[in-house]
Amino acid sequence: MRNAMTSLLALPGLIVMAGCSDRQTSEPAADPVATMPETAIPRYSASQFFNTKTYSLPDPDGYAFSADESSILISSDQDGVFNAYALPIDGGDAVKLTDSDDNAIFAISYFPNDSRILYTYDQGGNELNHLLVREEDGSHRDLTPGDELKATFGSWVDGGQHFFVATTERNQQSFDVYRYSADGYDRELVFENPGFQLSAFSRNGRWLAMTKPRTSADSDVYLVDLESDAKEPVLVTEHEGNIAYAAVTFTPNGEYLVYATNEHGEFNEHWLHNLETGEREPLAKADWDIMYTGYSKTGKYRATGINVDASTEVELVDSESGDAVELPDLPPGDLNNLRFAADDSRLALIVNSDTSPSDIYLVDLEAGTSRQLTDALSATIDRDQLVESEVVRYESFDGLEIPAILYKPKGASAENPVAALVWVHGGPGGQTRKGYSATRQHLVNHGYAILGANNRGSSGYGKTFFHLDDKRHGEEDLQDIVYGRRYLETLDWVDKDSIGVIGGSYGGYMVAAALAFEPEVFDVGINIFGVTNWV
Repeated sequence: MRNAMTSLLALPGLIVMAGCSDRQTSEPAADPVATMPETAIPRYSASQFFNTKTYSLPDPDGYAFSADESSILISSDQDGVFNAYALPIDGGDAVKLTDSDDNAIFAISYFPNDSRILYTYDQGGNELNHLLVREEDGSHRDLTPGDELKATFGSWVDGGQHFFVATTERNQQSFDVYRYSADGYDRELVFENPGFQLSAFSRNGRWLAMTKPRTSADSDVYLVDLESDAKEPVLVTEHEGNIAYAAVTFTPNGEYLVYATNEHGEFNEHWLHNLETGEREPLAKADWDIMYTGYSKTGKYRATGINVDASTEVELVDSESGDAVELPDLPPGDLNNLRFAADDSRLALIVNSDTSPSDIYLVDLEAGTSRQLTDALSATIDRDQLVESEVVRYESFDGLEIPAILYKPKGASAENPVAALVWVHGGPGGQTRKGYSATRQHLVNHGYAILGANNRGSSGYGKTFFHLDDKRHGEEDLQDIVYGRRYLETLDWVDKDSIGVIGGSYGGYMVAAALAFEPEVFDVGINIFGVTNWV
């Protein structure tokens, strides 16, 4: 193993599987950190980067704002374990609503008319989640008792009088649907699921949309009328060939199903299916994948997320006029988890960027203002010392253009070249995106360039690109990673004798494949829980 990469081995949280290279130079390269120019660039430990607070907002079909709109329901690990909190909209400290010191608790929803909350947790990581309610007096009640079941929240319906819950209590395999009363928690079974994926409920409680995958390239959408006697799933996407369909949501008025499809081109579009006539019409399309569509509580606003070159762009429109609505004064970054107040006067959302972990912002849609309510980054880290990535592209062995996310350490130059790592995402159909990563920022802070390669088979670049490595993992996709090294060698600020490969899960498998099938290419390989017993 080359001496140039030895300091990488000392970085916490990384597992070095092997290092294979027969490249020899007359002088071993030095520690990347030591060769950086002696400027005022502080070096932070892994624990400092990972000592960020994590914040998330409730379920998109829940209520994020309290009934009196004085607080926002959030989940956070700010005390070491995830719990539910009430975050005052006036900017005060979050108030802890649950007090787990072992099992992670995640907030689901406020009740629409009082201060009760729904939340979920499993037992010791067994992934058998239950749904619980915290009463106004602070007591707790399990709404889905049992030892061998998994439960998940569905949606509020009937104006908040009822909510749907899905559980596997009947056969431990399929999620059946129960309607719970918000007053007293009486429940009734409304749908026995024969084996579909539950996707969306209409707000009036009548319609259930489900998705049924056939292959990674082909899937269907079914509708169930929960008010009918038969409650039979009806196929609404009959087709020939490989087309991916998925149910997304229903329009607030209950007239349309919103569904995703790549039927009309390379990228996912969102379409409307008229529940009465079956007629279809486009709702949202772009030269990128439409990621999500959501509606505000009154239906006044529609939000659309678009995966634009590994970043999320949001379009907010007035549902009635179709006019764009500008979101005020928000920092650059991905906008996620948009959650509207019941009267649509306010909006809570999460902003995430390369140099900022996910923070919660409050937008006053009437006043046209916004405020940051949380600060997730460790106070010991100077945000100005973090590095913004850039989107680059390089050619692979066959001329195919490979998108990638490139991080250049501060101080790197032709006079001070740095070691580099080709980063392989998980999946295999994942995507390396812009956005905060404690691991990547830690490595970059310690003088390592990162090239996050979106090799063929990655999502976000069209269905043809996505399926180019089907049943061929470790072949052409591996060559995309090999050519990632060749691209790094063209950068004068990269040490051409100190380039490694790193990844976890599928990315870890690719590390193993690189070291096994291309043993002379990389100077070090770090396999983080990668698959190595493929057979």
